[in-house]
Amino acid sequence: MSHSLDVIQRLQSPTGAYPASPTFSAYRGYSWLRDGAFIAEGVSRHGDAAGADAFHTWCARVIGDRAGQVDSLVSRAGRGEPVSPAEMLPTRFTLDGVDGDVDWWDFQLDGYGTWLWALREHSFRQGRAVPGVEKGVRTAARYLTSFWEMPCYDWWEEHVEQRHVATLGAVHAGLRAAIALGVLSGPESAAAGRAVEGIAALVAAEGLVGGRLTKWLGSDAVDASLLACVEPFGLYAADHPVGAATVAEVERQLAVDGGVYRYLADTFYGGGRWVLLAGFLGWNHARAGRREEALRYLDWMAAQATAEGDLPEQVSDRLLAPERLQEWLDRWGTVATPLLWSHGMYLILADELGVRA
Repeated sequence: MSHSLDVIQRLQSPTGAYPASPTFSAYRGYSWLRDGAFIAEGVSRHGDAAGADAFHTWCARVIGDRAGQVDSLVSRAGRGEPVSPAEMLPTRFTLDGVDGDVDWWDFQLDGYGTWLWALREHSFRQGRAVPGVEKGVRTAARYLTSFWEMPCYDWWEEHVEQRHVATLGAVHAGLRAAIALGVLSGPESAAAGRAVEGIAALVAAEGLVGGRLTKWLGSDAVDASLLACVEPFGLYAADHPVGAATVAEVERQLAVDGGVYRYLADTFYGGGRWVLLAGFLGWNHARAGRREEALRYLDWMAAQATAEGDLPEQVSDRLLAPERLQEWLDRWGTVATPLLWSHGMYLILADELGVRA
C-alpha cells in the first residue's frame, strides 16, 4: 500500500498531472484523463487530498482552456455541419497540459466522463469543492452532452467506428456527477439530464445480449471495461440482474487465476492479463459483498509487483496470442512498469476491503 502511494506521489508532476508511466516509450510524458481519474480516486481514499486536488485542478484548467474549441464544435454540430474525430478534444495531454505532437488514437469520450465522476467522488469525500474547477466542469459537460452519441475509440484506443458501452457508462456517470456538483446552469443541467436518460435508453435497447452488457452496441462480445459500468459507474447496480450478469460473464470469459484479460481477441503485447482489470473485478465483488473473491484479486495484483514493488500494465505468463508479443517488444520495449493506473486500482480495491497494511 505504502509503495503504491509513494510511487504515485513521487511521480506526480508539479502541474498536478499524473504520468501514465514514467519510462514506457509510448506513454512517457503524457497524462490520460481516464488513468489519472482512477489514480486520483486511489490517493484520495488514502488521505492524499492535496494530490487529488492538484490533479483535478489540472484537469479543469486543461479542459477549460478548450472551452472555445468546444463551443465551436457544438455550434457547428448544431448547424448540421459534420465534425470529424480528428477535430475533437484529445484523450491525453502532455504534463504541461498541451496537445501532444505525436499521432494518437485521440477521440475518446470516456475520460471526460470519468474525470467528472472522480471529481464528484473526491469532493463529496472531502466535504468541500475543489476550487476553480467550475469552467472545466461546464466545458466537459457541454462536450459530453453534445457528442455522447458519436462513435469514438474505446478504452484501448481501438474501433473508432463503434459506440462502446463502457464509454457510454462513463459518460452517463460523468454527467450525473456534473449535475450533482451543482455548477451547471439550469439549461446545462437539463441538457445533461436528457443525455443521461438517452444513454440509459440506448444501452437498454442496443447494448444488451442475454441479459448482460456487450462490448459495443450491436455486438455480443465481452470486454473487461464493462465492469466499470457496474462498479463504479452504476449504469446498472451490482445487485441489478444486468449488472450481476455482466460481472459474471466477464469473470467467466476473461478471468484466469486472479488476472483478467481485456477481451478474447486481444493481441497487444500478446494479450496478457491486466493488473488494473483485476482491480475492477475485485471492486465489483467487494461492492456485492463477496469479500473472499475480492481479496483473491487483490492478492493477485500484489503478487505481480517487481522486486522494487512496481506494478506493470499487464503480465506475460499466460498470453492469448503469444506469437504477437515480439512485435510489441520491438516497437515500444518492455511492458509499461510502473503503470500508475495499476497502482491506483490497487489502492482503490484495498480501501474497498479495508486493507491498510
